[in-house]
Amino acid sequence: MSILIADSGSTKTDWLLTGVSEGTLSFQTKGINPFFRTSEDIYEELRDKLLLPAGCTLTKIYFYGAGIVNQERGDVIRTALNQLYPNVPAETHSDILGASRALFGSEAGIACIVGTGSNTCLYDGERIMTRVPPLGFILGDEFSGAVLGRKLLGDFFKNIMPIDVQNLFRQEFILTEAEVLNAVYRTERPNKYLAGFAPFLSKNSHKLYCQELITSSAKEFFDRNILQIPEANQFSLGFVGSVAWNFKETVEELAAQYHFQKPFILKGPIEKLKEYHERSGE
Repeated sequence: MSILIADSGSTKTDWLLTGVSEGTLSFQTKGINPFFRTSEDIYEELRDKLLLPAGCTLTKIYFYGAGIVNQERGDVIRTALNQLYPNVPAETHSDILGASRALFGSEAGIACIVGTGSNTCLYDGERIMTRVPPLGFILGDEFSGAVLGRKLLGDFFKNIMPIDVQNLFRQEFILTEAEVLNAVYRTERPNKYLAGFAPFLSKNSHKLYCQELITSSAKEFFDRNILQIPEANQFSLGFVGSVAWNFKETVEELAAQYHFQKPFILKGPIEKLKEYHERSGE
């Protein structure tokens, strides 16, 4: 008896299959966001990738993903999964519920996702009680990879970035204004494109400009998301995502400044989601 768990962001989807001879089997596919994909498109991509090992009996699928903001969006994913495994029940949930379950299980807390995008909610141990709208990288997504990349590119082309950092940036990226504008305003997934520049900050965090950009962006996330939850300091704080993980020292320092206890920080939620579903017996 096996269950299949997926955690999907804009960049990648992590999958974990339990109950196989290896104990668990994990693999990755591209990000699956129902705002940008159709059920048929998702089915065509996954049908050759989600092949079960011999003798594996799949009993349930849990899919947690970015872009699953209502039942309609969840049904886009569920329809594709039902085509793949017609007799297997499939549940689709938001990525922020997945982060909440991974971080806190059946306890209450404030769950934050900080990866390609960003998101925040208050979780009561079962449901999302208060959700701060992420709004995407144009209106929100503070501290996300996409917003960090947007700020980097803006400072580079407007000549705000210090010369020594500009030189490092040029060594890593060969860019023209025209190609950047095309990628941001004319391609299908500009958030993923922009997030591709965020690792530059991690590599060069010893530079004052980079550290100040990281810190100011993290502070924006606290101010505009976490602190919008009433009596936020009464709850445990947790983060999931590559950006939070790579800049965990900054996150921990700011949490202390804002009078939170040391936050839980996970690079990804998939292993903790496995534990959650094993404990709950679902």
